[in-house]
Amino acid sequence: MVRPVWVLGPLVLLFTFLTWQAAVENPLRRADERLAGTIRGSRLPAGAADFLADLGNLTVAVPILLAVVAHVSCRARRADLPRWWVPPLAALSAMVAVPLLVVPLKEAIGRTGPPGMAGDGYYPSGHTATAAVAYGAAVLLLLPWLRSRYRRRELAIGCLMLVAAVSFGLVRRGYHWPLDVAGSWCLSLVLLQLMVLAVARYGRGSA
Repeated sequence: MVRPVWVLGPLVLLFTFLTWQAAVENPLRRADERLAGTIRGSRLPAGAADFLADLGNLTVAVPILLAVVAHVSCRARRADLPRWWVPPLAALSAMVAVPLLVVPLKEAIGRTGPPGMAGDGYYPSGHTATAAVAYGAAVLLLLPWLRSRYRRRELAIGCLMLVAAVSFGLVRRGYHWPLDVAGSWCLSLVLLQLMVLAVARYGRGSA
């Protein structure tokens, strides 16, 4: 099994590469813009795409994470688990880190939006990062409480599909370029890996 700490380096490098590609004119960015046009021309109705994109809103994703945090915290306290507060705190810290990282990156990169979108600051996608970290952290909190490996697998797959759907909806409606959401995937995976490492290091009664 690959340890989370070994995954962090490649993820950071990939995010750095995507950020560089989003910041300057290059063949990958031109391909990204062509792909965006193809996705915008897909048959998914605009209303459905808007619904999927809205699942990445703070007002939708964060309350779901908070509900899972409350549920898991109550169960862990009733079970008298040592350092029960570490996983919820790690999950909330990952969520707080999203705007702390995304907002400065948007200002620094200053990528303009797709046709019809005003201004700049579209890379990385805040909605994608919000969805990936909120739903991903919620899944990571719930997994230890599921006895069936099939349920754990289904929950993880469902989370991946949900984040992918949010990302597709954002590009389909012309709110973001594909590279914007890809960068947020990498950034979110880094934050979730750090959450896993924090729980492994400081939770479960670690010294």
